[in-house]
Amino acid sequence: MTTTNSANREGTLPRDLRYGAAAFVLGVPTIPLFVLLPPLYADTLGIGLTATGLALFLARAFDVLSDPVIGYVSDRLDPRWGGRKPLILCGAILGAVGTLYLLTPAGGAGVWYLGLWAIVLYLGWTLISIPYLAWGAALSGDYQGRARVTSVREGFTLLGILAASAVPAIAAAFGYNERASLAFIAWGAIGIGVVLFTLLLTRVADPPRQGNSTRQDAISIRQILAGMVANKPFRLLIASWLLNSLANGIPAVLFILFMKHVLAASDIERGALTFVYFLAAVIGIPFWLWLSGRIGKHRAWCVAMILACAAFAVVPALTEGDIALFAVICVITGIALGADMALPPAIQADVAEYDYLRRSRDATGSLFAVWSMVVKLAFALSVVIAFPTLDALGFDPDLPAAENNLLALAVIYSVVPIVFKTGAILLVWRYPLTAAKQAVIRRRIAGLEGRRKGRVRA
Repeated sequence: MTTTNSANREGTLPRDLRYGAAAFVLGVPTIPLFVLLPPLYADTLGIGLTATGLALFLARAFDVLSDPVIGYVSDRLDPRWGGRKPLILCGAILGAVGTLYLLTPAGGAGVWYLGLWAIVLYLGWTLISIPYLAWGAALSGDYQGRARVTSVREGFTLLGILAASAVPAIAAAFGYNERASLAFIAWGAIGIGVVLFTLLLTRVADPPRQGNSTRQDAISIRQILAGMVANKPFRLLIASWLLNSLANGIPAVLFILFMKHVLAASDIERGALTFVYFLAAVIGIPFWLWLSGRIGKHRAWCVAMILACAAFAVVPALTEGDIALFAVICVITGIALGADMALPPAIQADVAEYDYLRRSRDATGSLFAVWSMVVKLAFALSVVIAFPTLDALGFDPDLPAAENNLLALAVIYSVVPIVFKTGAILLVWRYPLTAAKQAVIRRRIAGLEGRRKGRVRA
């Protein structure tokens, strides 16, 4: 972790844009991977639902296990070799190869093909994302500067998601089928990625590490885990992040089902509502950045979660045809999503600096590895919670609306997320790392570093 002036002398917004633009490419595979890919392999290629689900589950399991390893390595890379940049370069190459093979399968592609290239893509994604997040945490030593860095990065991520979600509709308008649209996404992501990752790796400095390098290398995984457990701000943040991720994950996995069965929305309406949701998130980010500068990042995040809860509370009253009202709800919850994406990672950067003050070693990569694992765990738990609960309450997507338990679908889609978000709000409302406390931490680290450098010169 670094808070030295050298990390902040470079022009802030141009640097943040060069850093954050690469996230556009990371956002592009999201819709294809989670929405378009499963039916392609299960139906079009004839692998079947069970085999497709098993292959993707095993690939995701490997992905989760790789997180702590990559986080640990990221914290220990020798800065003389470019700091975190070698991992990101390797990840970009693997990610490009995995994306191309996964989204443009040959006719005879089977379950082993799907599993192998999903693992390659996930590994490349993780090799990029963990050091990339840690890099962003080190770009600014300022409380609000970190919110700006994460806002720019997550804004580009959302733009990547929006771009990918628009490709199938545009391709269909020109007479191309779904497989062709996936090929357009793959080649487009690779072409844009070459430009944006070259810009990232050549035009953005990876700030120098602080602390005793010998001590840094000697730290074991057990010591890192013990430090995380003893770090109260980290415990509070990661618990609230898990609850809020569950609150976002459950409606995400039920989004299409709710629009189709409760609202009776057409394919075009469902696509439009999805686009509106993510567009609102992009538009909302500048507001949350402004608000966090006025009331603090954790309080601004709480306001966003309260806003989302208020919108979700209306959902059980919706019936068939309430498309316009649901569009308003999508706008409100989308705006709140902008805060969910931009503010918690900035708070995590403050936690990494606090951890450095306590233990005099940089564990930013490991902290963000746990962050990444929590996101993946929340998505998996969202499916485990939502689908079996729906089944137990008698909802069946094959039944007509008149015979189905649509209220159960509406309640799980909206009320369960309200409960999880309320828990997150209670945890984070009095979060201890405020702007004033973070300024004190920064001054103490500067003093410690000054004394350490003085001893080295002596």
